[in-house]
Amino acid sequence: MITLQLLYEVAGDFVMRQTKLNLSDDDRLVIDGIRTKGVHHSRETNRAHILSSLDRGIPESHIMDVLKVGRATLWRIRLAYLQGGVELAVFDVARTGRPAQYNTDAEAQVTALACSSPPEGAQRWTMAGLERAARKEAGLGSIGRETVRRMLKKTT
Repeated sequence: MITLQLLYEVAGDFVMRQTKLNLSDDDRLVIDGIRTKGVHHSRETNRAHILSSLDRGIPESHIMDVLKVGRATLWRIRLAYLQGGVELAVFDVARTGRPAQYNTDAEAQVTALACSSPPEGAQRWTMAGLERAARKEAGLGSIGRETVRRMLKKTT
């Protein structure tokens, strides 16, 4: 069960309201495992440190100073924990990324072109020559040199 408790932190001449976060025992074990094992990204470890510090009642201003994070980061991590638990608060949500511009058929075209005989007057294909030849192929009109290189690197 997740419980919240209001605390008041004295920072300078004014009092800041702080909400104490109480982690469940299972969540505390998961977070301690993330903090102590070196197999996680630094962002995840930092988020685990924040949750653990909030659970122990350490003032927000002290957490911000030590971990070099902003108040909005603390609030965002606390809210994510309250809404979705440790998984949502600590780990990044998978992103779809940019879809591939060329499919496997295009890769096969470029590979077949590279395996074919080079143009007249050349002993072998160059990347620039492959790029020029690939642009003449149907469906590969705007392909670049770097894209051709990456396609061929996958097949070697």
